[in-house]
Amino acid sequence: MIVMKFGGSSVESAAAIERVAGIVKARLDRSPVVVVSAMGKTTNKLLAIASAAIEGRRDDYIRQIQELKDFHFREARQVVLPADQAELESTLEAHFQELGELVRGLAVLGELTPRSVDAISAYGERLSSYIVTLAFRYFGMKAAHLDSRRVVVTDRRHTQAAPIYPETYSRLEAEVPPLAASQVVVMGGFIGSTLDGVTTTLGRGGSDFTASIVGAGIGAEEIQIWTDVDGMLTADPTILAGGHRVKTISFAEAAELAYFGAKVLHPATVLPAIEKSIPVLILNSRRPEVPGTRIVSDAVACSNAVKSIACKRKITLLNIHSTRMLMAYGFLKQIFEIFDRYETPVDMVSTSEVSVSLTIDNTRRLKEICAELGQFAAVRTEEDQATVCLVGENIRFTPGVAGRAFQALKSVNIRMISQGASLLNLSLVVAEADLAQAVALLHNEFFEQLDPNVFD
Repeated sequence: MIVMKFGGSSVESAAAIERVAGIVKARLDRSPVVVVSAMGKTTNKLLAIASAAIEGRRDDYIRQIQELKDFHFREARQVVLPADQAELESTLEAHFQELGELVRGLAVLGELTPRSVDAISAYGERLSSYIVTLAFRYFGMKAAHLDSRRVVVTDRRHTQAAPIYPETYSRLEAEVPPLAASQVVVMGGFIGSTLDGVTTTLGRGGSDFTASIVGAGIGAEEIQIWTDVDGMLTADPTILAGGHRVKTISFAEAAELAYFGAKVLHPATVLPAIEKSIPVLILNSRRPEVPGTRIVSDAVACSNAVKSIACKRKITLLNIHSTRMLMAYGFLKQIFEIFDRYETPVDMVSTSEVSVSLTIDNTRRLKEICAELGQFAAVRTEEDQATVCLVGENIRFTPGVAGRAFQALKSVNIRMISQGASLLNLSLVVAEADLAQAVALLHNEFFEQLDPNVFD
């Protein structure tokens, strides 16, 4: 069995679903289990509907629900057999009636809780997985729909739920292989449920995570992440055009890249796959002939020191300084207890005896954090920053990587430097306005010569 995940852009329309059907049909001999995201920008539209409801904009949310309903009906009708049309109509009608009741309830309450966010945002994957199942039948495949909420069991941390792996793996093993033996199994990504059946979500981008969980649970031979790019590249194509495809990369490198901003892969995706040593492939649904990127357990031999450059925009840099803490213990403990209390992850850290510089990408509680830090230290924040992260297994073994990076960036003001604890990365902070220039300079420095066994 293989797991094939298709993102929102891969199932955004009837034409896109037809492409997906062709890709899956060509792999029927491998017993594919298909995980799909919501169609196009459906999740964003659902959250906009919820916002309109709690703000009392009744005409607005009614209009948006109707537009979303019309969109799903219009695209689905083009890829459903005449014999399945009645089932399609009744099922979609039931889903949108249920959605409407939920939204009207939000309008009355005027409050959007994390549990409500999950209940509403789950409709995207619930709808898309059902439509894709019927579409596969239309294109000549036997297909079965499996509601992911039946098999992906999570804790109660709504909007960022974590799987309860023993129960999830047990359910997946019991339900998926028998279905996959004779037909294509289609599941929605991103969604799960608590032990008592309350809908949860795994966080934005969680469909990749679902694919990895399913692959680990059924012992898949391979997990394929089908997206709209040719694989992992040496630089973010939205920042630098002309990057090179990375043919093979290690799990450790892929995890670092994902964490530091490589949007082609959800950061948590690789974790279940690492534990089960299941290869992960990144492929392009619009160009299925491209071999993509293969992510494997072990380090990949490469003559280049750096495999790729990852970036994160909209970063805030905090500089925390206190001479009172000179030679005193507990300074870092005090700082990080505050971030823990406000549930704000820290990305990068650089320290000295009396000062700490760190970066965050979630500023929702920044005001409260700075107020508490200000009780024992001076705090200066710099917004509109970006991280640039050089990632590669060879960084730990290659002398002079930092020197080459600083020389390449001699015309760019570097705000912070951090050598990753994993020894796989060298990270820098620059002003967001300097990001494109910084990436271009580093790319020219580290990818002028390419190892043909690793790069295309």
